[in-house]
Amino acid sequence: MGRAALADIKGKDFSELAKETKTNTEDTNKVSNTNKNRNTTSSDSRGKKSRRRHRKMIMVSPVQRLFDTCKDVFALAGTGIVPTPDKIEQLRAVLDEIQPADVGLTPKMPFFSPPITRRAAKITYLHIHECEKFSMGIFCLPPSGVLPLHNHPGMTVFSKLLFGTMHIKSYDWVVDVPSNASAAVDPSQMQHPEVRLAKVKVDSDFTSPCNTSILYPSDGGNMHCFTAVTACAVLDVLGPPYSDPEGRHCTYYFDYPFTKFSVEGVTVLEEEKDKYAWLQEREKPEDLAVVGALYTGPEIVES
Repeated sequence: MGRAALADIKGKDFSELAKETKTNTEDTNKVSNTNKNRNTTSSDSRGKKSRRRHRKMIMVSPVQRLFDTCKDVFALAGTGIVPTPDKIEQLRAVLDEIQPADVGLTPKMPFFSPPITRRAAKITYLHIHECEKFSMGIFCLPPSGVLPLHNHPGMTVFSKLLFGTMHIKSYDWVVDVPSNASAAVDPSQMQHPEVRLAKVKVDSDFTSPCNTSILYPSDGGNMHCFTAVTACAVLDVLGPPYSDPEGRHCTYYFDYPFTKFSVEGVTVLEEEKDKYAWLQEREKPEDLAVVGALYTGPEIVES
């Protein structure tokens, strides 16, 4: 409930109470009854106010609650600024409760139909809200749809799988190792030979219902790839959102097995090699098709 709405309710109740009190005090011949009426009126007014507030709380949609929580959690958002642990848990708890119907989605919608050609499956993005502090939106993936490996520079990202099964593979950079392995790469085969070592954070299938996943600027799998095993939808909250002027540019990557390149001074135990990979920046994939569609879920009221 916004401050203006709360102030209006309080103002109305106090106004009504004042009128009733004035009426009672004018009856000078019934002092004891006046006091009783005052108490009863005050109690009734508080009861009415409580019931109205309760009705207002019931009427707040889950997506409105999400928006209000994001405003609080990301109030100080900026590049590299991570909300406090209690704020993280506050937002996670709200997202964990969100259901497809809460945002106007069903698996039978056309965006989730299997592709009819051999081209890469088209992904649909439903924009809910974006400001300088955070963004909210839903990625709708048909079976085999892929959001290629990409990063989230200086951002904290919450991803809630609304329905379906999705494979997530994510990485974090390994620090304190050489970041350029160009000497070990054949330039004739690669346009941009620079590669950088990363460690696998997640490489698993997730099926709804499951917990909201969270990534951070330097942890939690900041670079990830989504692959739809079945039709699925992901509600994404980014704080702060991508912004080229502020240095938060979306970069895409190729990933290569650790054994593909050799860098002097970089060694990994044999049994650990599958947990590492070399990432190489690339241009936005030509076959990546993400189209916007109208969000038709409950409206958000900005206050």
